[in-house]
Amino acid sequence: MKIENFSINIAWLYPDLMSTYGDRGNIIVLEKRLSWRGIKPVIKKIFISTPREELENCDLIFMGGAQDRQQEIVNRDLQKTKATTLKKMINQGIPGLFICGAYQFMGRYYKAADGTVISGLGLFDLYTESPGLTFKRLIGNIVVKLAQDGKKYIFTGFENHGGRTYLGKSAKPFAQVIKGYGNNGKDKTEGMIYKKAIGTYLHGPILPKNPELADWLIEKALERKYKKKIYLEKLDDRLENKAREFIINKL
Repeated sequence: MKIENFSINIAWLYPDLMSTYGDRGNIIVLEKRLSWRGIKPVIKKIFISTPREELENCDLIFMGGAQDRQQEIVNRDLQKTKATTLKKMINQGIPGLFICGAYQFMGRYYKAADGTVISGLGLFDLYTESPGLTFKRLIGNIVVKLAQDGKKYIFTGFENHGGRTYLGKSAKPFAQVIKGYGNNGKDKTEGMIYKKAIGTYLHGPILPKNPELADWLIEKALERKYKKKIYLEKLDDRLENKAREFIINKL
């Protein structure tokens, strides 16, 4: 089977509510990097009204960030109609990228600045708490380092979150902070990876500046769907690398 005959169904969860910080750019990157290689991208927008069967037919999951109010609305729908399906998909190895508020959803709970506690999906071994309205948000450019599949990377992004996330003993951080705050501004961890699902606070959006991560998600989705090792054609990422280098050198 030629790679040109391949396709990927991408679930874009709650694009109307969970896309506050321009994270739709991540969907654009996935779509373009698939198309440039002759792979057909199928973007499935999953709204509150969307039956969970639409989600079940997807090969890759994406969900962006939002404010507390939108998070409460989305969480009610997740818990009521889609949580079981989402957990099953991630446990089966379907890759996913969950940004900021979506990342917090994956944990045990999120405690807002006003003390409201929102139950999470409990899929990631973590919890998030806001220290209160008088504490500053964790905002700014961030640089992190990580190792994935035997390779080392330096990634950049932009973080903007009031909540502090704390990983449990079984949790594996997505990356280590070089410059910036990360999960909580104290322990130098950033995000979390569980099976093939990644949670992170990196906006920016993350994928345009870090195309290697986009290709990792694509590879894992294709390998699971077609049950064979995938070697993606290299693309010209000089502009993306220059954008990343600019931020690193600036910091």
